Amino acid sequence: MKFPGMELRSLSLCCALLMVGAFSMTAMVQAEDKDAGDSARKLRHVVIFKFKESAKAEDIEKVEKAFAALPKKIPVIKDYEWGTNNSPEMLDKGFTHCFLVTFASEEDRAAYLPHPAHQKFVSILRPHLDEAFVIDYWAQ
Repeated sequence: MKFPGMELRSLSLCCALLMVGAFSMTAMVQAEDKDAGDSARKLRHVVIFKFKESAKAEDIEKVEKAFAALPKKIPVIKDYEWGTNNSPEMLDKGFTHCFLVTFASEEDRAAYLPHPAHQKFVSILRPHLDEAFVIDYWAQ
């Protein structure tokens, strides 16, 4: 038995289901691509600074800018971010600045440390630095 307009409704329903399926597959593929990109191993280089009491705000700003310029000068740096302490726990022991540099390999880190741009940065930092704390780890 056929009803008027049934073929049109069936066709509309099929088209709607196909569109939903296409959008779902696109979302799944995009999620898989993102997960695959995130699965690349990342070597994190965490550097935390405590500046001398004699360091002026302008000196510290120079250090911040010099560190921030390194990713453009050293291609093995895959990612970079930094910030100042705002922990309410009062456990900072005078350390105020944290910098996070990401590398793809230990070889990249080994190329970074003696790189002339990094050494120039160290020469800008050193007169104002009281202490540094550094830890490197492979992100899990």
